[in-house]
Amino acid sequence: MSNIENDIGKIDRNFEIKEKLGLDDVAFYDVTKEPFTLYGLYLDEGLPFRRMPKEVGDAVSKGVASLNFNTAGGRVRFRTNSPYIAISVKMPSIRLMSHMPLSGSAGFDLYEVHSSHYYYVKTFIPPRDATTGYESVLYTKNGGKMTEYEINFPLYNRVDSLEVGIKEGASLEKCVGYGRKGRILYYGASITQGGCASKPSNSYEGMISHKLDIDHINLGFSGNCKGEPVMAEYLATVPSDVFVLDYDGNAKDAAHLRNTHLNVYRKYREAFPDTPIVIVSLVRTTVDTVDLIKRRQIILDTYYYAIDHGDRKVSFVDGCAMFSDWDAGIHTVDGTHPNDAGFVRMAEAIGIEVQRALDGYFPFK
Repeated sequence: MSNIENDIGKIDRNFEIKEKLGLDDVAFYDVTKEPFTLYGLYLDEGLPFRRMPKEVGDAVSKGVASLNFNTAGGRVRFRTNSPYIAISVKMPSIRLMSHMPLSGSAGFDLYEVHSSHYYYVKTFIPPRDATTGYESVLYTKNGGKMTEYEINFPLYNRVDSLEVGIKEGASLEKCVGYGRKGRILYYGASITQGGCASKPSNSYEGMISHKLDIDHINLGFSGNCKGEPVMAEYLATVPSDVFVLDYDGNAKDAAHLRNTHLNVYRKYREAFPDTPIVIVSLVRTTVDTVDLIKRRQIILDTYYYAIDHGDRKVSFVDGCAMFSDWDAGIHTVDGTHPNDAGFVRMAEAIGIEVQRALDGYFPFK
């Protein structure tokens, strides 16, 4: 097969990913320094970006120790009047996934932010032959006006460093930040991490964050969210304004889930007696199974336990009701992991309860 037949970018320029910036007036800045503001990421000098302390991830499991360095939920914000935004990113490798595009697993989304409204610019996408990082540039439409920007980090890759490039002489200032104070904490599995959204901001947490204009922390660990005691202890040290307990599918069986799920809830509630907790059961995709029904009942038992013990700041989101029967298969890429349509449904269902919790509405008094 010829190169042109094998490369859609040579046939349709709308799909072309440029491998060189073509700029001679760009100045790059490290996003870990002022005036940039990082969200959803944990930093230690000399270590790559990660989502929680390295020693915690290492203590939980080998899987969590590795996935801790995936930057799901990471964001950086700043203000500039540059006519373009460029990035220079270093990664030890770029993970290739058969059922998730590079734009989601290794891309960075760029948004303009105006008065709590988010306007998608485009996604920085790595060339398909990139191996240890890449550079990319996107042109803005700000007409030389100072504008606030948000860049969303990849969902399934490690990022060792990120520099943002702007036109030499352009202004660079600290962001205004989120309109709503506080942050949402999410704990869950691969779906929570963002598999298999087409771009980072299309995880359900990203959608909720933009709709409610609020910060969040994504502690989704693909295939490795098992409610371990070490993880439960760490979660109980992370203050939030709403805690979304979206952990179910990675427990090896219903018995394991029963032995761990209530403990995660209790640990967090003991540490934060006034923080609303949204409990989510596993999303039903195409068929009901005995295991799914058992798991759902265990999640409900945690919810009923909370209610019976006087917890009035708890709510339940039924994963079996998120996708309707006739179109359930439309919402996943592989029968398990949502596509963008599936994440929209999840953001709607979970986002309603998150917003109610933030607004102080609870079904029971």
